[in-house]
Amino acid sequence: MGRPPTRPKALRDGFYIEIRNKGSKSGIKLRRDTKEEMQRAAKEYAKIKEVVVLGEFIKGKSVKNAKK
Repeated sequence: MGRPPTRPKALRDGFYIEIRNKGSKSGIKLRRDTKEEMQRAAKEYAKIKEVVVLGEFIKGKSVKNAKK
């Protein structure tokens, strides 16, 4: 048995949302291939969970941060 990895996992290319229980600090990230699929999933999960739209990621980095 070895040491657990310390480096965070690289995110695959796609559109991400984060799903949390209401009042929670952490959640899980869900990836979708297209923006429309991401928006549909966010709308569906928003009924029962707290949803944070993270946006598009390419090569593990956010597209909005790469443009700056």
